[in-house]
Amino acid sequence: MFSQKKRILVLAPHTDDGEFGCGGSIAKFLEEGHDVYYAAFSACQQSVLPQFPSDILITEVKEATGILGVKPSNLILFDYDVRTFGYRRQDILDDLIRLKADIQPDLIFMPTLTDVHQDHKTIAEEGMRAFKFNSILTYELPWNNFSFQTSSFIHLSEENVQTKVKALQAYQSQAHRPYSDEDFLRSLARIRGVQIGAKYAEAFELVRWIIK
Repeated sequence: MFSQKKRILVLAPHTDDGEFGCGGSIAKFLEEGHDVYYAAFSACQQSVLPQFPSDILITEVKEATGILGVKPSNLILFDYDVRTFGYRRQDILDDLIRLKADIQPDLIFMPTLTDVHQDHKTIAEEGMRAFKFNSILTYELPWNNFSFQTSSFIHLSEENVQTKVKALQAYQSQAHRPYSDEDFLRSLARIRGVQIGAKYAEAFELVRWIIK
């Protein structure tokens, strides 16, 4: 996809958001030799089902990102309480600015500004502030998006889609959610692929694209 090696940063408000939004693309970038960093801001310990340990999502995100091929050293976990991001905007912005300085990414993936989940929207808004001089693509989470402009696409192979599915299957604590179903994941990838004359794709909103 890129002629030179790139540093790509995925911002996930909660563990698993990045896999849902761009898991296939993560697998593709890593397959092509790029560096991918994954920053999750909450492991949602307050909302984990009672039959699971409260920190289960920490274990699961490590397994899932490992399946995608993300190096353990490139997984960054923060400890914000779920549904409280709006009260911690400055702390989150400070963390994002530190990520920018430490990683110096070439491309950012984050939720879209139209995402109705309060934590997702906060990451999107503060992410825009922190990375306003970077190329930015925002990913779709259809169950949270009232509107989404499919202005950019990334072709995916069958292997990329399968890797995304396997990564999300690592989240056993989230298996009850209808959008965790393999049929849904493949259907969305097929829909986005059909839109560009390919078998599979992921779609993104293009916020900013900087060519150096």
